[in-house]
Amino acid sequence: MDSKDRQIIAALQRNGRLTNQDLAEQVNLSPSPCLRRTRALEEQGVITGYTAIVDEKTYGLPITALVRIRLEKHSAAVVEQFEKKVLETEQILDCYIITGSEDYLLRILVEDLQDYEEFVRRKLHSIPGIGSIDTSFAYGVLKRATVFPDIG
Repeated sequence: MDSKDRQIIAALQRNGRLTNQDLAEQVNLSPSPCLRRTRALEEQGVITGYTAIVDEKTYGLPITALVRIRLEKHSAAVVEQFEKKVLETEQILDCYIITGSEDYLLRILVEDLQDYEEFVRRKLHSIPGIGSIDTSFAYGVLKRATVFPDIG
């Protein structure tokens, strides 16, 4: 991947609805090579898809919970079962495997605190092997970037 590919990626991260013509103009390429590069980035799995960025509050999910999970033990069966359940749970938007005293960090969107309580009682508590659940609620967003930092 060269700097021109990174320019294409950054432009698409800023606006995934660009036409190939507009994208080519932004990155200073003619349309045919720009399209070839974009398709190659998609085929290589660098660009994995396109999506709309939606405002959570306007959508009706104004509460962001950041949940740290510690497993009771780290056997293959416990880890596999936990990770399978996370992948099946729609309220969990992101799940990071982390270092430190906890094992996972989840980002969850819910309508309100009652919805979060129901999520914990019905979804998280039903997953065997969880040793502890520690939750923080985000009460604001200072920055949410959609464009990767430049590396070269």
